[in-house]
Amino acid sequence: QTLEGHTDRVRLVAFSPEGKQIVSCSDDKTVRLWDAVTGAALQTLEGHTDTVCSVWSAAFSPDGKQVVSGSTDKTVRLWDAVIGAALQTLEGHTGSVWSAAFSPDGKQVVSSSDDKTVRLWDTITGAVLQTLEGYIDTVWLTAFSPDGKQVVSSSDDNTVRLWGVITKAVL
Repeated sequence: QTLEGHTDRVRLVAFSPEGKQIVSCSDDKTVRLWDAVTGAALQTLEGHTDTVCSVWSAAFSPDGKQVVSGSTDKTVRLWDAVIGAALQTLEGHTGSVWSAAFSPDGKQVVSSSDDKTVRLWDTITGAVLQTLEGYIDTVWLTAFSPDGKQVVSSSDDNTVRLWGVITKAVL
């Protein structure tokens, strides 16, 4: 089956935790939610802005009720996956956001950016909890460990770093 609706390059796709939905993000500045069985478009999440905006990252929360997205507009956004409403705009990165992911308990989001940082955010308040620094180039990808105690990230400086969420230090 082919899921059509984006009007520009699609950057990433992922299944919801229960496998019933798919999220996709695109250079058309949108995040889309799809029914994984029928292929029907469920939601189009709009809000990322910039003249050359691309949405590079999107992921479901562990309970499947929220979606996080990261974009070249330097923001991380939280969305209600059921009704498609914007919940939070997380601002603080000074460069494009290349990846964003939920912690296993859904209480935090981690993001990586052109600004050479990894940031941890509170999903309720939208506050920056930690800014992890030390890279000398773009940080492309980041993810939480299954227990949520560590974050791993990768960079154009040819390194992978493992961070302690509690200690805020490279392990």
